[in-house]
Amino acid sequence: MFKKTTIAAAAIALLFAGCGQKNTTGNHLERIKSAGKIVVGLEGDWQPFSFHDENDNLVGFDVEVAQNIAEIIGVKAEIIEGPWDGLLAGEDTGVYDIVVNGVDVTPDREEKYDFSDPYAYDRAVLVTAAGNEEIKTFEDLNGKTTANSTGSTYMEIGEQYGATVKGVDTLAETITMVKNGQADATINAATSVQDYLMTTGDTGIVVVAQMDEATPYAIPLVKGEDNADLREAINDALKQMRESGKLAELSKKYFGEDLTQE
Repeated sequence: MFKKTTIAAAAIALLFAGCGQKNTTGNHLERIKSAGKIVVGLEGDWQPFSFHDENDNLVGFDVEVAQNIAEIIGVKAEIIEGPWDGLLAGEDTGVYDIVVNGVDVTPDREEKYDFSDPYAYDRAVLVTAAGNEEIKTFEDLNGKTTANSTGSTYMEIGEQYGATVKGVDTLAETITMVKNGQADATINAATSVQDYLMTTGDTGIVVVAQMDEATPYAIPLVKGEDNADLREAINDALKQMRESGKLAELSKKYFGEDLTQE
């Protein structure tokens, strides 16, 4: 079972660490190995990527991907949960060593981060309330409202198609808003929406459209030579997981199919 740690607690811990004997020698990978752990940021409430099971254990595809990467590198994975809109900022400031949270590779993000090789592929889907006859395509979002995670690529997609986007924290909140009429639609990962529909049996929402282009998920690292060796180590770990079949096994476990190939 994983210990849940809040962003505030993590930030305080980082502050106190700065007042002590913090190891600042070597590059990022060397510091991680010296500490014996890699601190991983993820949401913890985005099923099936990361969520709490009936026993409150933190589980999910990204959780196990992070664990396996850590094991191959030779350290432990210390997982800290936090809201999506603070994860990349937490990596920027050193609260997390890496973020493993189904992060889409986008041109804007590539300007700021060096990404690992992709470890899974997904597609964005458009969701409305059952019986909505006004929205059948992404183009129909023009002049409508969507609810999406603040700072997500799904929020950006809604804005690109002319929607007014309401930012919230979780998939569950977006679906509630669609069902009660606070938003006309939501956009999210096909895997997450399908998992929600299968686990809840909710007939109040429907998927009306899906993007043709696949979205690659990868691990972002702050640009710079300090992270060059860490990026190489992560890519090597992902390669080992692909070749051993572990990555495909985890995908089938949580998604019901192998999404590790484009």
